[in-house]
Amino acid sequence: MRTSLVVALIFFALLSGCKVAPSKTVKGAGIGGLGGALGGAAIGNNTGSGNAASGAAIGGAAGALVGGAIGLVQDMKERTAQDRLAQERAYQQEVARKRQEEARLKEQLTEELAIAQGFRITDAELNDAQRRADETASKLSELKAEREWALNRKKELDEAEAKIAAETAEIARLESELAELRGETAVRNP
Repeated sequence: MRTSLVVALIFFALLSGCKVAPSKTVKGAGIGGLGGALGGAAIGNNTGSGNAASGAAIGGAAGALVGGAIGLVQDMKERTAQDRLAQERAYQQEVARKRQEEARLKEQLTEELAIAQGFRITDAELNDAQRRADETASKLSELKAEREWALNRKKELDEAEAKIAAETAEIARLESELAELRGETAVRNP
């Protein structure tokens, strides 16, 4: 049993001394070897031969092979996933580059079309468009002025009615006050 303990301690010392994280294959082989060595030592010690060292060696070798194979499969899956992500990233970059190129070409074609249309515009068309633009600007200005005039009239009416209401209330208050001071009890409104 002491032999398997020594093997286990040496193995952990070797693994913990690594500055770079070992691959899953190495970890799997190490863990499998340790587990196999402990299991082999226990089985070897409990069998009729009582040889824990040979059991630990056989178990360690078998465990290392099985653990390494499992770790290798995990490493391969991880590499496959990383390769797939890298391919997907490259594809997305290519799609983005193509879209930028298409947008640039579309902008260039739009500009060329505008230039071609500009050559076909006559002076009469341009003058007519400018005249219509001036007419619409004038009409818009008239409508805005009319709207402003109507709003101002409404505001003046509201202010006059508010003044009338305030002054009527003040008249009623003063009439009541004066009637009270004169000794009159009822105040009549005309």
